[in-house]
Formats: sequence, C-alpha cells, structure tokens
Amino acid sequence: MEKNRDIKLVAIVGMSGSGKSVAVDYLTEKGIPKVYFGGMILKEVERRGLAVTPDNERFVREDVRERFGKDWVVQQVIAEVEDLAAAGQKKIVLDGLYSWTEYKIMKKKYPGEELQVIAAVVDKDLRHKRVGKRPIRPLTPEEIQLRDKTEIENLEKGGPIVAADYYILNNGTIEEMHKRLVEILEEMHFEL
Repeated sequence: MEKNRDIKLVAIVGMSGSGKSVAVDYLTEKGIPKVYFGGMILKEVERRGLAVTPDNERFVREDVRERFGKDWVVQQVIAEVEDLAAAGQKKIVLDGLYSWTEYKIMKKKYPGEELQVIAAVVDKDLRHKRVGKRPIRPLTPEEIQLRDKTEIENLEKGGPIVAADYYILNNGTIEEMHKRLVEILEEMHFEL
C-alpha cells in the first residue's frame, strides 16, 4: 500500500434519496472538490449517444461492469482523484461510492484514514417520497423499488453502506444533517 501525499478522501454513500447529494453539496460549497462516481456513468451514457434516463443509466451501469469489469467506474474515479492530488488538492469528497468491489479497491489504494466513508441513511418510506419529489431525476414508486433492487443485487451497493466509518440518520431537516456532518468531519480531523 502506497502513501498518497497525506490525502484525505471522504466518500459519501447511501441509497438513492438518502441525502448523499445534500452532504456532498455542503462540502463542495465549502470549497472541497468532488469526484462523482455516477458522473462516470453519465459520461458513458452520453458518449454512447443515449438519452440520460433512469433506464439508460441502469443499463450502462450494469453493462460497463459486465463488459469491462466491476472495477471500471472506480478506475475512472482513481484517475480523477490522482489528477486532483497532483494539482495540489489534499481533501476530496467522493460522491456515490457504489459497490463493494469499488470500496475494497479504494481502501487498498487509500488505506487507513486516507479514505473514510460516511453513510447517509433514512427510513425507506421517507426516502422513497423524497426521490419522487426531487427536482432532478424524480422516480415513481415502482422505479425507485426497481432501482433499489438492482443496485443491491447487481451493483453490491449495500457493502459500502454497512462498512461505513460513520452514519448520518437523515430523517430530519437539512440543517440537522449538516450539523451531524460537521460533527463527523471534526471527529475525522477533516477541517473545512
């Protein structure tokens, strides 16, 4: 395991609608650059000339992992992290570390406190309601149930959530979530 220039990575994980984006946005507003795992899929959807839809995203997520390996997305992420580190960034937020395979690869590349994982969790009914009301890519109840199922069964999404170093129970307000996030970051010595 190599030492990566005192880099500190914080990965925000959770199921769709758990508040990952809220936590990531809070950190980026504080000047922390992000690398978005899902962005690798969106770039691939667009590269293939497909419309950005939940069905196309799911197809590409599963297709790239089947065709190029379960580590395809994470290798794209590592390249972006290394580019940011080479440019002098010491703190980076990772948005949407999805699979157990990705988690293991990231922990091997960035061991110990170089990478710490925060899981946003929320009661399922509330999470599903939030996904249906969100302004970007809202999903119907049937779509979110299908997405949950395919992400757990096909993408190993539960592993990083279970293995997280810290948890934010996000059943309340955005302010309450931000408060808990700041408490965790202080405990991690990740100064904003």
